[in-house]
Amino acid sequence: MTGTIGLRTALTGLLSFAAAEEQALLAADAFGPGSDGGSPDHWAAVPLVAHDNRFKSEQAERIRSVLSGQVPPVYGEIDHASAEVYRGYCAQSRAEVLAGCRRISTELIDGAWALPDEDLLDPARHPWLNGRLLWLQIVVRGFWHPTGHLGDYYLAHGQPGRAVALQAQGLATARYLGAPAPAAGMAGYSLACAQARAGQPDQAARTLAEAIEANPDLRANASRDPDLAVVREACP
Repeated sequence: MTGTIGLRTALTGLLSFAAAEEQALLAADAFGPGSDGGSPDHWAAVPLVAHDNRFKSEQAERIRSVLSGQVPPVYGEIDHASAEVYRGYCAQSRAEVLAGCRRISTELIDGAWALPDEDLLDPARHPWLNGRLLWLQIVVRGFWHPTGHLGDYYLAHGQPGRAVALQAQGLATARYLGAPAPAAGMAGYSLACAQARAGQPDQAARTLAEAIEANPDLRANASRDPDLAVVREACP
């Protein structure tokens, strides 16, 4: 584990950042004007974090499967526009979702430290990873996905400045922690999306170029992501 202490420390910091922002949203929303039930096309805070909890819990289950020498279940895609899916998340109470966020985030962090180096670093060890790095999958489920939804929430609720600030802080955190380039690239990509939607296309284009340089796999996402349409139009 000695050689991966830096990586595990970065994972701890990124997962903790996302969880803290989720908990801050739940706390602020409880006393603010946005504390309603929302809708499938305008998610409220409680179902949003409940959805994030679900994704993180699936990753925690994958880690437990690795540690026990088993193959994890195959998880299907979530239809974010489904009224039924949204009602299911809304059925959870704020207290339940908050407790789940704290518990599941801790499980992910503990799991990241429990995994052997070879499982974190070698995607060939587990065919179900389909060539993906396990540590980067943890970043996707525990950091990139939840902070992306948080940014979407602030943009949808008329707070573009907060969305940009959130993603800028996420990128700064990744850099401060010395996170590997693919993870920092993901954080930069989220910032570029927020900047584009907040009416900052020039900044978004620069941020996106840096993100793709750090993580070339993001290029395919950028070519079709509706959040980046304004950037593609400016730089065909």
